Amino acid sequence: MTTVTLPTVPPPPQSPGGSGRRLPLPGRYTVAPGRSLTELTAWYGPLPVLRRRVTLGDASLTVPEETERPSFRYEFDDRRFSAVLTSEQVDEVHGRLQVTGDLDLNGLAFPVLLRLRVVERADDRLLVVGHARLPYRLLRRATGFRLPWRRPATRLRLLVAAEFA
Repeated sequence: MTTVTLPTVPPPPQSPGGSGRRLPLPGRYTVAPGRSLTELTAWYGPLPVLRRRVTLGDASLTVPEETERPSFRYEFDDRRFSAVLTSEQVDEVHGRLQVTGDLDLNGLAFPVLLRLRVVERADDRLLVVGHARLPYRLLRRATGFRLPWRRPATRLRLLVAAEFA
């Protein structure tokens, strides 16, 4: 039996203020037009019954100094789905960002858990991809949001991909 020794690659250098952080340096970051993708999918059991792109009107990320928590804000501006997702708490769980917040739909707040994977991070930008699962019945009862009657659904998935710079 022969032993193969693999070459070791040194880890990338850490940013001066980063020390393993998943967020960029403190400041306010926004998403430029055309640098995001949002999609709403309705599921009935294991089957997707409706999938459509949603226009992201505005998105911002505010990273404060070390004493405060960061905040996310997504504004969905579509003629069928107009809502605002604001974060109350951002935690780092198993190398991912977990955003706990409220989806303001028709003037009512609905609790949402958005799990984001950090694809790329630099000192001045952040590229994230994530999703939130929403139970359709509870969402419909709480906010009055309805899908077309021909599209039965048990849950909705909101997919978000954005580059904050």
